[in-house]
Amino acid sequence: MPQPSAHSLTAWQVFVAKLLSWGPLGLFSLAILDSAGLPVVGGVDVLLVAIAANHPEQAYGAALCAIGGSLLGSSVLFGIARKGGEVLLSKYIASRRGARLHAWFERYGLVTVFIPALSPLPLPMKIPVFCAGALEVRWPFFLGVVLAARTLRYFALAFLGLRYGQMTFGLLRTHLGVVVLLALALAAVALLVLRIIEGPERPVEESVE
Repeated sequence: MPQPSAHSLTAWQVFVAKLLSWGPLGLFSLAILDSAGLPVVGGVDVLLVAIAANHPEQAYGAALCAIGGSLLGSSVLFGIARKGGEVLLSKYIASRRGARLHAWFERYGLVTVFIPALSPLPLPMKIPVFCAGALEVRWPFFLGVVLAARTLRYFALAFLGLRYGQMTFGLLRTHLGVVVLLALALAAVALLVLRIIEGPERPVEESVE
């Protein structure tokens, strides 16, 4: 597989830098790209914290922009997978890592979407979203999980950016264990809630079949 040229990488970096200069609007656009599966690792988090630190009055508005962009981008990826079905999904799970993520989705469902959507750590989210779409998870469930995770993540980052500024990520690294434990605890709560919501509906679906 040919590697991207230095010129193409520079062009991409210039494009991302341009989005960053647009403030909340750029954040909205960057969140769409990031959640649609394009490689913008950490860009949304960094820009959100920068806006919160340098323009406190825009902090929570920027968080809303990040949430909205993430919902839109995730919906695009989910819709593509839903239309392509398992044939398209098979291309994404051909690798060992993809197969493992698919197995996790089969076992834990939308929690595999919730954890990477919530965590500021770079965790894979593209394949779980593809699994959700290809296996025809209902739109309200999918969007509800993404909305809950992104709301917690981006409002927390906006708050931390307001309070600690550019030291936010150093603080998160210093307390990485606490961050991971909190993410796992929230994931456990999300799993319980999803099981409770989905449970009463299964007999109805079985009776229809």
